Amino acid sequence: MLKLVLVAVALYVLIVALLAAFQTSMIFPRSLVGPAPPLPDRTERLTLDTPDGDLLHGVRIPGRRDDTALLLGFGGNAWNAESMALFLHQHAPDHPVAAFHFRGYAPSIGTPSAQALRDDAVLIHDHMTDGAAGVIAVGFSIGGGAAAHLGAVRDVQGVVLVTPFDNLRNVARDSMPWAPVKWLLRHDMDPLTDLRDRPLPVAIVAASNDEVIGIARADALISGLKDADRVTLHTARIAARHNDIYSHPEFGGALRAALRHVAP
Repeated sequence: MLKLVLVAVALYVLIVALLAAFQTSMIFPRSLVGPAPPLPDRTERLTLDTPDGDLLHGVRIPGRRDDTALLLGFGGNAWNAESMALFLHQHAPDHPVAAFHFRGYAPSIGTPSAQALRDDAVLIHDHMTDGAAGVIAVGFSIGGGAAAHLGAVRDVQGVVLVTPFDNLRNVARDSMPWAPVKWLLRHDMDPLTDLRDRPLPVAIVAASNDEVIGIARADALISGLKDADRVTLHTARIAARHNDIYSHPEFGGALRAALRHVAP
């Protein structure tokens, strides 16, 4: 019995050690990112130097109107930034759209991290706002952490979050309740803390059958923001899973309603 216990403890320690060692590649699975799609002819190719010497690559797709806010998009951890920019352009063609590949996501260079996403969101915003008729931060999945942080530190017109979470540490706890997440996780993002004291319109589109970020995390974010006096909140819930929400027939209307909430 003692040997079995020791073997079990050793296996547990090994699994925890592997999670600690490989958590960056698990949270940021760069190898799963698909190829970029063909983009409209008017698309601008952009590059941006980070203060620590990395180089970010992005795109800007002009909108049909010059008086609409720039949609600054932050995609999920396995979504090609150019695909996400095209997706936003197709659903909101009046708005200009800009998106950059995360650090370490080709052709951007560097190492991805939650801190890098937050820092780069601010850097990108400050680089793109010249001449823009306002900025709306749009975050999908983990990109919601970057969008929320931007809403906390810059005067954006509003924040739209799709399949969001209240805190990335809570997502990890839900996924691995047996792991010492408090000491293990090096990548944390906290949209609830970022947004609850900001005088902002916030729109949330949640997937009620989300198997990646449980709906409890979106519900916790919604509940916390409802209690925030300065946040004007709009929510929609779609009976979909984490990834197939985008092809759901209700999604396009929900996203456009979210954008109208933050940019009436």
